[in-house]
Amino acid sequence: MKIRPARGEDITAITEIYNHAVSTTTAIWNERTVDEANRMEWLTAHEEADLPVLVAVDAEDRVAGYATFGPWRAWDGYRHTVEHSVYVHKDRRRAGIGQSLMTALLEEARQRDYHVMVAGIESGNAGSIHLHEKLGFSAVGQCRQVGCKFGRWLDLTFMQIILDDRSQPD
Repeated sequence: MKIRPARGEDITAITEIYNHAVSTTTAIWNERTVDEANRMEWLTAHEEADLPVLVAVDAEDRVAGYATFGPWRAWDGYRHTVEHSVYVHKDRRRAGIGQSLMTALLEEARQRDYHVMVAGIESGNAGSIHLHEKLGFSAVGQCRQVGCKFGRWLDLTFMQIILDDRSQPD
């Protein structure tokens, strides 16, 4: 498995992975699927904002998953913190792809001098919580019933990792 920056030709696979998560999981709290034009706009916006979108590809350059991060909150005081997203193709889960993407994304955040990475995970997603713990994230809080999907309330667990040892911001 190779990790590389996403390209325009990856949009079909990224759209498929995204839409499957929307339609069948609580990993994404959106309820509407999107088309490839939407995902291309999303990728272009990330590129213009100098935010990474990484893909995991196999030997035939087929996308098995993708990951990205962006600002956690809009205000200046949060500029050293990012929130990430990682999604793996339904047929490629539990093969280490999510961990590989996360490891690359953590390194990308460190290289860009971010201090903290935050994860917002549906509290029932034990696999994702376990993966984050394995990578050094700590659970820092839970918001109960802040979302809904598939006719039920969803709780949100926040996890974070401190990426460096700075005692003060630059």
